[in-house]
Amino acid sequence: MLGRVEKYLFEKIAIEKTIHMTLIDPEKITSTQASVVAENSKHSGTAAIMIGGSTFSSQAHLDTVIQTIKKTVDLPIILFPNNENGISRYSDAIWFMSLLNSVDPYYLVGAQILGAPLIKKFNIEPLPMGYIIVGQGGTAGVVGKANTIPYDKPELAAAHALAGQYFGMRFIYLEGGSGVANPVPPDMIRTVKKCLDIPLIVGGGIRTREQATAAAQAGADVIVTGNLIETTDNKQRISEIIEGLKQKTLTNNS
Repeated sequence: MLGRVEKYLFEKIAIEKTIHMTLIDPEKITSTQASVVAENSKHSGTAAIMIGGSTFSSQAHLDTVIQTIKKTVDLPIILFPNNENGISRYSDAIWFMSLLNSVDPYYLVGAQILGAPLIKKFNIEPLPMGYIIVGQGGTAGVVGKANTIPYDKPELAAAHALAGQYFGMRFIYLEGGSGVANPVPPDMIRTVKKCLDIPLIVGGGIRTREQATAAAQAGADVIVTGNLIETTDNKQRISEIIEGLKQKTLTNNS
């Protein structure tokens, strides 16, 4: 049985084909700034707010950021934790994810074992996800001890993604890494999407409407942008990306 947030995401994807999520890293932003970003993102048409980062460790600040955002917008707040310390009782859902190409058992299943009792205690909705770091990988690749998959090996990314689906995960995330020079290429997205029956999330390095639209046209069901919120024109750029995704949907339906 699908939870409230998962049902919402599936319904949004069914209608809009490709949706956008805004990723906020609490380590890089105050609670007030996070609230403004969330409000601007909602007005631009983002579907949900993801909260998390690769190195964040302050539980109190994490709680404050989420509480402040929830006072501002009524969008789902989904945790994107780097370990069990990234869990907050104030969130609506959590990406319950395994880093499928990590060489460290902690990121494959260890952190999940430690975090599962808290997720149940706080009644947070778990969203099972296979997480795959590709390309440069950025900080996430280093921290997660990932054997990153080169962009010119899309079939290897597809094999990891299919394994995640067969494990019973209900989402797959291709992560290019925060702040990387180049986003996940359309060819890799297309190859991975062809073998999946579950939603495909793509993030890392997407900064422009053209990059987001290319990822959507290749098969991404969800586009995640994070570093954009650190720029002075973040509201405009997020709006342009979401408008591009909507235009792609209109073109496909015409």
